[in-house]
Amino acid sequence: MTDIKFEIVEEIAVISENPKGWRKELNRVSWNNAAPKYDIRDWAPNHEKMGKGVTMTQEELNSLRQALQNI
Repeated sequence: MTDIKFEIVEEIAVISENPKGWRKELNRVSWNNAAPKYDIRDWAPNHEKMGKGVTMTQEELNSLRQALQNI
């Protein structure tokens, strides 16, 4: 399995936390040294493990924000 390199550039918000301490977070993350993107996913305490998530560009995040405002 290929190692995935990541760096959390900016921690923006904790959306929720489960009883085991895993938190769903919105962060800006650089994956494999690429330009940072917005990212929503579950993280273990201290960010040592991660769950599946969604990564978005600024434009995609703006579209999501506009869609959520229409709900």
